[in-house]
Amino acid sequence: MDLNADLGEGFGSWTMGDDGALLDVVTSANVACGFHAGDPSIMRRVTGQAVERGVAIGAHVGYADKPGFGRRFLDIEPAVLRDEVVYQIGALDAFARIAGDRVRYVKPHGALYNTIGTHEEQAAAVVGAIVDYDSSLPVLGLPGSAWLRLAAEAGLTVVHEAFADRAYTPAGTLVSRREAGSVLHDGAEIALRCTAMATGGVISDSTGGSLSLSPRSICVHGDTPGAVEIAVQVRKALEGAGVTLTPFSR
Repeated sequence: MDLNADLGEGFGSWTMGDDGALLDVVTSANVACGFHAGDPSIMRRVTGQAVERGVAIGAHVGYADKPGFGRRFLDIEPAVLRDEVVYQIGALDAFARIAGDRVRYVKPHGALYNTIGTHEEQAAAVVGAIVDYDSSLPVLGLPGSAWLRLAAEAGLTVVHEAFADRAYTPAGTLVSRREAGSVLHDGAEIALRCTAMATGGVISDSTGGSLSLSPRSICVHGDTPGAVEIAVQVRKALEGAGVTLTPFSR
């Protein structure tokens, strides 16, 4: 099983999360590429730290919307979105190569991640960008999403992920952040859910029903209260259950 987290999401003197501490826990780092968050100096620092710790580097691409942290839908032309995704992957890849590695996979962020679950044109634009840049790059996303279907049809390697601290609907989609209870905060509960996900068990959906997920990677968010402590609990629980933690992209 792989553990991934969104990192490098500060900007200038403004910080978000504890990148260094999370890099000691996760096996893959989704690094912001300067559009929804991040900047060149942060990208250099986080990629360097990731290489030092043997953590795989992923391009966390998003809408150009720093004020909204990339969590607002943008009605952007597909051709422009394609070029912006290529731009972001290339920028992060430059710093990853300076650090001695390269970008190993791509994971969209926030509103872009949610939008391309159903928006065929934007999904095709993101897939097209990855095919243009490097078709060997795996893509990380939710099972059943339009963009993973199109990615698979384009010959890309598709990796299913689940979210450690997010509530799920009975259909296996994420409960909207606008709804109460969409984000979980109890570290012990989150660790138990992740262990179930990783070992073929079931978790409770938002209605109290049973839901089975089979992810290859689990995302532990770095921007929630107590994020590092929760991530440590998740890793400890997984290893205690005999789950081997390793990057999916190597």
